[in-house]
Amino acid sequence: MGHSHSHKHHHHQHDHNSRNLFISILLNIVITIAQVVGGIISGSLALLSDALHNFTDVISLIISWIANKLVKKKASLKRTFGYKRAEILAAFINAATLIIIAVLLIIEAIERFTNAQEIESNLVIWLSAIAILGNGLSVLLLRKNADDNMNIKSAYLHLFTDMMASVAVLIGGLLMKYYQVWWIDSVLTLAIAIYLIVMGWDLLKNSFKVLMLFTPDSTSVKSIVRDIQTFNAVKNVHHVHIWQLNEDEIHLEAHIDFNENITLSEFDNILSDIEEMIFHKYEINHMNIQPEYGKCDAKDVIVQD
Repeated sequence: MGHSHSHKHHHHQHDHNSRNLFISILLNIVITIAQVVGGIISGSLALLSDALHNFTDVISLIISWIANKLVKKKASLKRTFGYKRAEILAAFINAATLIIIAVLLIIEAIERFTNAQEIESNLVIWLSAIAILGNGLSVLLLRKNADDNMNIKSAYLHLFTDMMASVAVLIGGLLMKYYQVWWIDSVLTLAIAIYLIVMGWDLLKNSFKVLMLFTPDSTSVKSIVRDIQTFNAVKNVHHVHIWQLNEDEIHLEAHIDFNENITLSEFDNILSDIEEMIFHKYEINHMNIQPEYGKCDAKDVIVQD
């Protein structure tokens, strides 16, 4: 037996996200090419590191865009859930790349500390300013839905951190131009890398939990079991599994022992009441309940399958 509460606005939201992601991809391709050329000419590690991060933005945005398209594909006999997990997987990949790139930037920054080089600051200033404008526009496009969708949030974080990196590069360019402080290039690169790790870790952890079918942090198994057992007909709730399929769906499956050998129609009525209570109190919108009476099986709340 199961129950589902639908969300009709999701298809429109996915189309809106897809368009914004595509625009952001084009903007970041232009920025990346400009920064690579400018970084080579100027000799700025910060500008090249910013270009590298912009390139990963392009990759991450393409991954997010593909995931956004896949999630709309219908379920089939071979894929009974369709591609509902595509966006979570994209978020995990993008968060992981944030951290990997941050480590590489730290290594490069440390090496440059010992070999500071004079940098063409004017080019750094102009290109970082262009990058701020381009990434700033992309950030505004994705900001609205970033809190509701891990995939969009991962793309948003890539763009937001890159915009901040460009701000840091701009400040560094101004300091180098007027004060000839060449080592500031390495310092800013190091600061950018640390910021990436901080921003990426939380998203990596949350997407990992969803992929591993962990119980959502906001959901208490003990409370749910206790609430279901308040129904007079229910004797015991056991063999409970709760997991988050994607941004919109939390699933619960459980075995319920009944005090009496009730009819199927009686079970349907009780199940409907349980589903409504669980949905409104815990926002769990998919339930699969196995009714039992007098069955000899493990009665533990959590049973290792």
